[in-house]
Amino acid sequence: MRFTDFSFGSMRVDGVTYDHDLIIDRGKIRKRTKTASKKFRGGYGHTPLSIAEDIPWRCRRLVIGTGAHGALPVMTQVRQEAQRRNVDLVVLPTAEAIDVLTEGATDTNAVLHLTC
Repeated sequence: MRFTDFSFGSMRVDGVTYDHDLIIDRGKIRKRTKTASKKFRGGYGHTPLSIAEDIPWRCRRLVIGTGAHGALPVMTQVRQEAQRRNVDLVVLPTAEAIDVLTEGATDTNAVLHLTC
């Protein structure tokens, strides 16, 4: 995958521009559906990444891009589930997460937040 032109609220992957959060699951891109996590928003001031979402666990490494300013909260249960599944969890601001993904994404999935 080729990542270009990341800016607040927008990312270009393989020539396609996205204006919503992305899930990369075994080389396929889909929109992050955060509806299941919205009920936790009050406790975080922002809709967090929760275990209730469809997280792409079928990998050895899961990269979570926490937004342009690193503000996406990742709930403790997500970290615990990664440990339980023996998945290396990498949590970084999205620009840094993209760098990790371009360095070598063998058996790596991702959740990329594009704003905050």
